[in-house]
Amino acid sequence: MSDFHPERIEKLEKLRAAGIEPYPHGLHITHRAKEILKLIGDRTKQELATDDTFVCGAGRLMFKNEMGKAGFARIQDGTDVLQIYIRKDTVGEAAFAVWQSLDLGDQLWFEGRLMRTGKGEASVKASQVQLASKNIEFFPDKHKGLNDIELRARQRYLDLFINPETQDTFRRRSQIVSYIRHFFEKSGYMEVETPMMHVIPGGATARPFITHHNALNMPLYMRVAPELFLKRLVVGGFERVFEINRNFRNEGISTRHNPEFTMLEFYQAYATWEDLMEITENLITGIAEDICGSKQIQYGDDTLDFTKPWRRLPMAEGVCEYGNVPEDKVNDPEFLKHTWIERFPKSATDPKLPTTAGKWLELYFETYVEPKLVQPTFVTHYPTEISPLSRRNDDNPDISDRFELFIACREIANGFNELNDPIDQASRFQQQVEARDSGDDEAMYFDTDYIKALSYGMPPTAGEGIGIDRLVMLFTNSHSIREVILFPTLRTRKDS
Repeated sequence: MSDFHPERIEKLEKLRAAGIEPYPHGLHITHRAKEILKLIGDRTKQELATDDTFVCGAGRLMFKNEMGKAGFARIQDGTDVLQIYIRKDTVGEAAFAVWQSLDLGDQLWFEGRLMRTGKGEASVKASQVQLASKNIEFFPDKHKGLNDIELRARQRYLDLFINPETQDTFRRRSQIVSYIRHFFEKSGYMEVETPMMHVIPGGATARPFITHHNALNMPLYMRVAPELFLKRLVVGGFERVFEINRNFRNEGISTRHNPEFTMLEFYQAYATWEDLMEITENLITGIAEDICGSKQIQYGDDTLDFTKPWRRLPMAEGVCEYGNVPEDKVNDPEFLKHTWIERFPKSATDPKLPTTAGKWLELYFETYVEPKLVQPTFVTHYPTEISPLSRRNDDNPDISDRFELFIACREIANGFNELNDPIDQASRFQQQVEARDSGDDEAMYFDTDYIKALSYGMPPTAGEGIGIDRLVMLFTNSHSIREVILFPTLRTRKDS
C-alpha cells in the first residue's frame, strides 16, 4: 500500500468538498506551449494588445508568484515552458481561489489571449483557469534539483519534467531511431519482426533468461539476438532485411550493460563485410550531421571525428601495437600465457585463463587495445574460434571475415560475412555444445532447424548488429547506459 501525505490528502478532500474535481476529464486544448510562443513571436506588447486570438493550453505548474489579486504561473508541457498571467477580476473569484491553492507539480488548464508583460516576456493573459490534475507528492528542492542518477532512473517520470536535458536525451534517441529506420528503408531494406521467445537461444554467445510456457509445458528463452531468424529470412528470399529489436541477456549490469537493450540488426545478400563497413560509416556519419549538425561531436573530454574513412585495424596488429607483443608471437598461446603471468603474477592460479590462441588474443585485445580506441575504428580479422557464426577467411581459415566498430573505447557494432556452409556451421555448433558442457554458460546451443535452413542454400550474405543504446550514449554525451534507457533494470529496493 502507498503512504500518501496526509496534508495533500486533506487538500484533495477540501477541493471535493468545494465541488472541484481534482482529476477532471474533457479539458480540450487548442495549442501547445511551443505553438503559443511561436504565435507571439517577436511582436510587441502593443501589437499583441490588438490580437483577439484565444488559445487553450495546459501544463505542469513549475513556478508560481502570487501578488495579491494577480499572479504569474509558469507551466511546462511536452514542448516548452510558458508564462500565464492570472488576475482575480478576469478569471473570477472561485477560479482565482483554486489557483491560489495550487501546489507545484499540479496540472493547470487555461484559456486566454496572447500578451507580453511590461518586462517583455511572452505570456498568456488567462480568462479561465482550472485544475487539470492534482499532484499529491512533494517536489524536489528547486535549487538542489534532481541529480541522483539512481533516483532519476527509478523515477524517470520525475526526472523528465524536472530536468529538461533528460527530455532532450530521449527526444534525440527517438530521432536517431527514426533516422536509422528511414536510412535502411531508402536503401531497399524491409523491416521485419522476429520472435522474442525462442525454443533454442542463439545468435550470440550470451547467457539467456529462461521462462516457461504453461500451455505447451515447455521452457522458452528470451531472445539474446535475432540473428538466426533474420538469416532464415534471407534463405527464404528476403535478401535485405533489418530489425530494431529488444534483446535480453542474463548477465551483469554496468555503465555499458543492461539486461534488456535495443539493437539494430541488418542483413544483405551478395554483400561483404567491407560493404557493411561502408554502410556503417554512412549511417553513423549521417546521424552526426543530420541530428547533431556536425561530423565532430564532443564526448566527455574527447572530440570524436566521424570524417570518413575510419581506421581499419586488424586485431592481431592492435595487440602488437598496444599490448607490446612481438608480431611473430601474437598467435603463440604459450608465449601469451607466459607474458600474461609475468605481467599479472596473481593470475597464475586462475583456472579461467585462456588455453587457446584465439581466446588469448581476445583477452589481450580487451585489456590493452580496447581502452585506446577513442576515434571510430574498425577492428578486423577476428580469430575464427571466437566467431562461431562468421565465415572463415579464404586465405587464412584461422581468422574470420569479421569486424567490430569501436568508438570512445567501447564496442558499437559487430559485422561479418555470414557462414553459409551448413556442414561447417554444424561443426561450429558442436564445438559450442562441447564448450557449454565444459562449463561455458554463454556458449551457443545446437540449432538443428537453422542447419536445415542453411541446407537449402543461403546466398553469400553479410550481416551486422549495432547497439542503439551505446550509439545514443555517444550522440547525447551520456556516460551510463541508464541515462539513455527510459526505464533501466534496477535492483528492487525495500522501500519500493
